Amino acid sequence: MSVLIETSVGDIVIDLYTKEAPTTCLNFLKLCKVKYYNFCCFHNVQRDFMIQTGDPTATGQGGESIYSLLDNSSSSQRYLPAEIHPKLKHREKGTVSMAIAGAKTGANQDLNRTVGGGGGSDTGVIGSQFFITMADHLDYLDGRYTVFGKVAEGMEVLEKINGAYTDSSFRPFKDIRIKHTIVLDDPFPDPKGLQVPDESPLPTQAMLDTVRIGDDEEIESLLPPEEEERIRRQKEAQARALTLEMVGDLPFAEIKPPENVLFVAQLNPATRSEDLELIFSRFGLILSCEVIRDKKTGDSLCYAFIEFEKEEECSEAYFKMNKVLIDDRRIHVDFSQSVSKLHKDWMVKKIGAKKDGVAADLNLEQRSRYRDDNSSGRKQGSGYDYVFEESSRSSRKEPRRDDRDRDSRDNHRDKDRDSGRRHESSSHRSRRDPSPRRRRSRSASPRRRSEGGDRDRDRSRHYDRDRKGSNYR
Repeated sequence: MSVLIETSVGDIVIDLYTKEAPTTCLNFLKLCKVKYYNFCCFHNVQRDFMIQTGDPTATGQGGESIYSLLDNSSSSQRYLPAEIHPKLKHREKGTVSMAIAGAKTGANQDLNRTVGGGGGSDTGVIGSQFFITMADHLDYLDGRYTVFGKVAEGMEVLEKINGAYTDSSFRPFKDIRIKHTIVLDDPFPDPKGLQVPDESPLPTQAMLDTVRIGDDEEIESLLPPEEEERIRRQKEAQARALTLEMVGDLPFAEIKPPENVLFVAQLNPATRSEDLELIFSRFGLILSCEVIRDKKTGDSLCYAFIEFEKEEECSEAYFKMNKVLIDDRRIHVDFSQSVSKLHKDWMVKKIGAKKDGVAADLNLEQRSRYRDDNSSGRKQGSGYDYVFEESSRSSRKEPRRDDRDRDSRDNHRDKDRDSGRRHESSSHRSRRDPSPRRRRSRSASPRRRSEGGDRDRDRSRHYDRDRKGSNYR
């Protein structure tokens, strides 16, 4: 007694234990016969544990026994009591069991919520949902769920279902559905009132509403492998750029390197920046050319950056100068991928904004086209220059001019004062000693100064003596 189940990923053949669980096998066979399982999806796939299906609503809450299709007015026949056989165990992978719902209500047939809840006097009821184990020796399920069959063929199909990607509720993102059921051998007579359709019925609207990603839809890319690899690398680069922006290493994630700068590698250590500029200048105007050197030793690191004025000139130099022999070395030319200068300018501006513009005086910028032409007011051909604001320039230069004028006035005042003092001292000496020759002789040597002094004293004595003599007369 077997049943063939055709799924969207392959066929499965199930052998039934009709002697050990006759009621459960009858219910399962008749449900397959009336095509009840058609379009049912595998709504509960727990990897390496079990896969569950048989619910038309795909919620784990639906499904009924075959007797509900015979007489819908009899609610007592919508579910069947669970058949627990002591010899039927969940020892092997591929064991087929019925999901157990709450006793008499059938409110929940989801194995996630009923595991461990069965057993005892209240064994629960069964409807249409069943599951297939995907591991050996699941002993804790014995005595709680009705074992009624075993997978005979199609284990590779079970592995495909077992490896499906699922959400947090264990439902696969892409639908895996039962397409058709075929009863290979049925030993039980049909219940009274059972109507077997001539062909498979169409799914109801409620079943169509359960579709997520159709089993006939392709979620994998149909692009060539090269294109897929390019897209993957592009996404990785965007993710890395976003990370660098978050940590502050890039001003923004969409930043791109300049397209007018060439990267030249494999240079001869003896090659200078002037040599490269002379060689590459035949393609157009070069704004900057620099061979990168070690900071400590000053030795060339054998690579350089060359910035052109126009992108067309840069492209022409790239195509014509790659693998060219310069100083006995085959150089390698490529477009620069560095954004270090852009990042440096951005950091300077960021720090300057925090310090109220103080860092603007330290923003030593090179003449380049890393930014737009309108963003820089520098003239073409200038090398390196400081960038000042007009207000800061005037505010810095005016105090220096005032200080210079104040110092000059003080110096003139001191000079006038010193010159006046020297003039007064010279006039006073001229009044005391009107003879310049005598002054020079007095200052010539100490001996002459002493002789002059003696003569003066003698003259004054003779003058006093003559006055006294005249008085006595």
